[in-house]
Amino acid sequence: MASQDWIDKDFYAILGVSRDASEEDIKKAYRKLARKHHPDKNPGDDASEQRFKDIAEAHSVLGDKKQREQYDAVRAMGSGARFSGGPGPGGAGGGFEDLFGNLFNGGSGGGFGRGGGSQSAGGPDLSDIFGGGGFGGGGFGGRFGGGGAPAKGADRTSKTTISFGGSIRGTTVGLREPNGSVIDVRIPAGIRAGQKVRVKGKGQRGPGGSGDLLVEVAISPHKFFERVDDDIRIHLPVAFDEAALGTNVQVPTVHGEKVHIKIPAGTASGRVLRLKGHGVRRREKGREVSGDMLVTVEVQVPKDLPDEALDAIKAYAKATKGIDPRKGLEAKAVL
Repeated sequence: MASQDWIDKDFYAILGVSRDASEEDIKKAYRKLARKHHPDKNPGDDASEQRFKDIAEAHSVLGDKKQREQYDAVRAMGSGARFSGGPGPGGAGGGFEDLFGNLFNGGSGGGFGRGGGSQSAGGPDLSDIFGGGGFGGGGFGGRFGGGGAPAKGADRTSKTTISFGGSIRGTTVGLREPNGSVIDVRIPAGIRAGQKVRVKGKGQRGPGGSGDLLVEVAISPHKFFERVDDDIRIHLPVAFDEAALGTNVQVPTVHGEKVHIKIPAGTASGRVLRLKGHGVRRREKGREVSGDMLVTVEVQVPKDLPDEALDAIKAYAKATKGIDPRKGLEAKAVL
């Protein structure tokens, strides 16, 4: 955004907040107005679309501490900064852009070029409003890096939520910018909740190139599979006779496979069995890393049994009458 535009636009009025509004007040006002004027809710309404762009532009400046300070400094100088001074040597005028170039660059004469280009190429962070559909503009960033080399634009951030299956297999999500364009973000297989995916060149524009977009990933829980680091936990129901006599059981994995697991004779409810290599699979530093599947056995006791089964259980109880499963319990409970 050119400095002249900051003189012309009252971002506080656009958001409907006072000049001493807190960061939280600015954020609340932005959310309310962004919901109301978002293009998806007002298709074909050009006025509402322009209003949304103005709101996003205002928030990208006032929502960033450094940009807000610079904006307030520019506005404080007022419209008197618009005129150009008399011609200097060689007929060059010391106009508005030179004035603010000195203000922000310590009198170096750099800063905003004449006819200044946009400083806010990125839109605001809409992830908490539209479920990750938009993303935030960064700060001003440096116009020049060390040694006078042109600096890249600032990075932007966003958040998105993917399914549990998408986190295991990998997926692609589309993030919508305020201007309606969509950025496709490839999520790698095995990503953990809270990790960030970097999309190069999709940040703010700068004289040395564009910054990057950083997308933080949240993952929806699954009703059967549970992830712990790179391991997958499941609870496997088994019948009493299967646990007592032992058996082989087929179980599903997160990769769509069906594998057999051996239930040893005499397995107690709550015992955890391990299937190596059937957990999360992901790549790390060029090699594949695999977790395990941890199977917790849950012995099921049916409520309704046919007479034959009841007779069999009674016979079992009679045959094992001398076996006390709670033997030694009192000794263990002594404090």
